[in-house]
Amino acid sequence: MKRADQTEIRMRIVIDEPVEGVAHSLQSKDGGPLDPQCSKAGEPLAFDLAIRVGPGPKFFGDQVRREGPERRFVYVRIGQMAGDPGSPWTRRMKIDIHDIGQDMLDRAAQGGVIETRVCGTGRDGTPACATVKPTARRVV
Repeated sequence: MKRADQTEIRMRIVIDEPVEGVAHSLQSKDGGPLDPQCSKAGEPLAFDLAIRVGPGPKFFGDQVRREGPERRFVYVRIGQMAGDPGSPWTRRMKIDIHDIGQDMLDRAAQGGVIETRVCGTGRDGTPACATVKPTARRVV
C-alpha cells in the first residue's frame, strides 16, 4: 500500500497505576527503548506516538508491530527492556490497536488523539506484562 493512501493519526498510551520507580518506554523502530519514563508515587505515564492507517483498516508506523495477517499492536518495554539495567524486571506490554473502530479512527483523523489507557500493575503487584487490555479508549 502506498504511503499516500495512508492517514497519520496521533495516539497516546496512558499507563495508570504503574509500579513506582520502574522504567517504561515505547519500543523504537529498531527494537530499543524510546522515551523511557519512571513513575513517581504511582502517577500515570503517557507516551505519544503516530500511526498511519490505510483502507481496511490497515495499521502502519515505527512503533506498530504485527502478528499474523490482522493483529497489530504497540509494545511498551518495562524495566531492563526500557533501559534500566538495575531493574529486577525484563518485560513488555502488548497493547492491541487493530481493534480500534473505524468511527474512532475517522474522528482522530480530523485532528483528535486516540487515548488508550491501561493498568500498569498486575494482579500480583508487579508490572503488568504480556497482552494488556485497555481500561478505556477515547478520542481527545
